Amino acid sequence: MIPVKTDGSIQKTRVPAFVILLGTAKHGLLLLFAGVILLPFVWMVLAAVKDPADIFSDPFSFDPAKLHAAENFGKALNAAPMGLFMFNSLVVVVGVLSAQLITSIAAAYALAQMRFRGQALLFGLVLFALCVPIQVPALPLYIALAKLGLLNSYFSLMFPWFFSAFAIFLFRQHFRTFPQEIINAARVDGFTEIEIVLRLVVPSAVPAIAAFSVFSVTAHWNDLYWPLIVINVTDRMTAPLGLLNFQSAEGASYGPLMAAATIITLPLIGLFLLARRYFVEGVTMTGVK
Repeated sequence: MIPVKTDGSIQKTRVPAFVILLGTAKHGLLLLFAGVILLPFVWMVLAAVKDPADIFSDPFSFDPAKLHAAENFGKALNAAPMGLFMFNSLVVVVGVLSAQLITSIAAAYALAQMRFRGQALLFGLVLFALCVPIQVPALPLYIALAKLGLLNSYFSLMFPWFFSAFAIFLFRQHFRTFPQEIINAARVDGFTEIEIVLRLVVPSAVPAIAAFSVFSVTAHWNDLYWPLIVINVTDRMTAPLGLLNFQSAEGASYGPLMAAATIITLPLIGLFLLARRYFVEGVTMTGVK
């Protein structure tokens, strides 16, 4: 409440010094941590525009007179088919995200708003799946895909990620906050469960869906482990896997390599800037209920 004097003017209150110091310290720590996080990206961009000979001798210097941006980015685009690699990554992330949203929204709605035998057990299995890294089922998945002749395909890149335990958990927590009275009223009005999900529940979960979409696209755009296992042809290489083309017997060409890394990072930055409002809202509003 803002203090007001008897004559109607606003009374100015003095903020204690320790409150100002505390706020300054908090912002100082946040800036420090942000600087530590951004430091590798700053080095990447500087290395992408510098002479390869100066990358390690003076890594954080910047001399406009000695820029090699055109040479480095030119080699990055010509030494390897970066456009094809980024297209493959786009196909993978769109396919994976589409499958994850379809399967996870349906599963999360069933766990949040429906009652059936074994519901608690299924949710427990979802939580257990969160603890299982991809390295555990990697070998059986690889053998199965190899026997079916599906290696070096888009399907082999996407198949292990069609189901996301994290997405099910995230959406289930959000769907639990949706009023049960509205769902019961919709059922009385003759809505099917699919109509309830598509017309009522999903529109209310746009922030959570946007937040998960950013997580999913970022994870699978940057994934190197699984493509390195199932892909060994250039036509199906994803962007991170394509960066290996800049390595040779003489070592890595760091200037073009960092230029290529900058190119494949830009779409993720653009995605986050476009979805940042929904991303922050989805992360802050979706919690353990």
